Amino acid sequence: MAPRIGVTACAHLQDYLEAVRRGGGEPHVLEPADTPATSVLDGLDGLLLTGGRDVDPEFYGEKCHGTTEDAEPGRDAFEVALVREAVGRDLPVLGICRGLQVMNVALGGTLVQDIASIITGAEAHGVTDTPVTLAHEVWVTRDSQLWKALEEVLSDETCEVNSRHHQAVRKLGKGLEASATSPDGVIEGIERPRSRFCVGVQWHPENFWRTGEFRPLFEAFVAACGERVRPSP
Repeated sequence: MAPRIGVTACAHLQDYLEAVRRGGGEPHVLEPADTPATSVLDGLDGLLLTGGRDVDPEFYGEKCHGTTEDAEPGRDAFEVALVREAVGRDLPVLGICRGLQVMNVALGGTLVQDIASIITGAEAHGVTDTPVTLAHEVWVTRDSQLWKALEEVLSDETCEVNSRHHQAVRKLGKGLEASATSPDGVIEGIERPRSRFCVGVQWHPENFWRTGEFRPLFEAFVAACGERVRPSP
């Protein structure tokens, strides 16, 4: 029985769904109207947080930067609640781009609201030529959950990634550690070591489902979810 993975709704959903399927999971789309989070996760074996617009800085106690783009109504509160509930249940979590940022904020962290205007010397992180355009490399921390998931595709603890974000982690949330950075020091991966699997990446591995460069990440996530699959009645 394939693990049932809750995937948060977003504007470009199909690549996420296909990446989960190729990783061996059965995706189920979660909408902000599906409340409360305490019951939404019932019957699911994992949670995938997708990309999208920015998390409202109200959730981490800051005023809105001029470049911040509001997410869909209700999405921030819904996904923050999902993360807290999932972590409380030790439900495997994978966050992608905005999803990483939601994870961090949900656990008490803060964000850099605009990399280009706030981080001196930052390289380009908002590369939008094509979904699979490689923008820069990331350096992955050895023996982290992310490193173990990507070990077979890493070259000397690095890999090339695509990039479509203008925000990033500033202060890490409680219990989280940085597990990947770009050469300019921007955090590109986070995780919660105490959890079975709780990983966020700032790039978009789902865009590579056709060619499989990051399939091992989805397979590792689905495998962790599979440990929770209930036996057939």
